[in-house]
Amino acid sequence: MSGQESEVIKTLENPQIIKRSEKDENVYLYYKKFAKRFICVVVRHEDGSGFIISCYPVNKIKKGEIVYEKGKSLS
Repeated sequence: MSGQESEVIKTLENPQIIKRSEKDENVYLYYKKFAKRFICVVVRHEDGSGFIISCYPVNKIKKGEIVYEKGKSLS
């Protein structure tokens, strides 16, 4: 992801989908489409703060609980 820091920031600021990790309830996967692929930013949220664990390009979004989807109400 070197040289794509702005895309990572855009993914965190305006994700299309956020999913909760199936392995850790405090870890979230933020997705945003750029060109033909998605960028996935993996973030751990704890005690009102958080940090990026990893980020990488993917061809499709993983299965799992959707906690946010742009343009949709999840209530």
